[in-house]
Amino acid sequence: MAREVAGFNIGLTLVEPGGARTGFRYGGARVADPLPAYEGTPAHAFRATLDAARGLAPGDPARMVRAIIDSVDVTPAPLRLILGGQAQKMTVQALKRRLADIEAQAGTAAAADHPPGE
Repeated sequence: MAREVAGFNIGLTLVEPGGARTGFRYGGARVADPLPAYEGTPAHAFRATLDAARGLAPGDPARMVRAIIDSVDVTPAPLRLILGGQAQKMTVQALKRRLADIEAQAGTAAAADHPPGE
């Protein structure tokens, strides 16, 4: 979409915030009783992030909002705005895993082409 609207001088930014210390996260969220089927899954692991006893989220909501507001005046607009050191680290790790998976398929990808000269 960013490429589609760029010709109209419109920027687009995907805001990708990490965990933040908010009232919703610590005290405001209501969570159902855990279901055994979700044990050991990412959904189950997310529940732990709502427990302040396991450590507070590193993100500062006020600083995140300031970064979002400041990004409005950046030209060209950043396509992605990752907020929080933890979020940035996790994003880099995920991209490295994805790149490794793609590179491991180089032979399979090339084998799907017509042979040279055909």
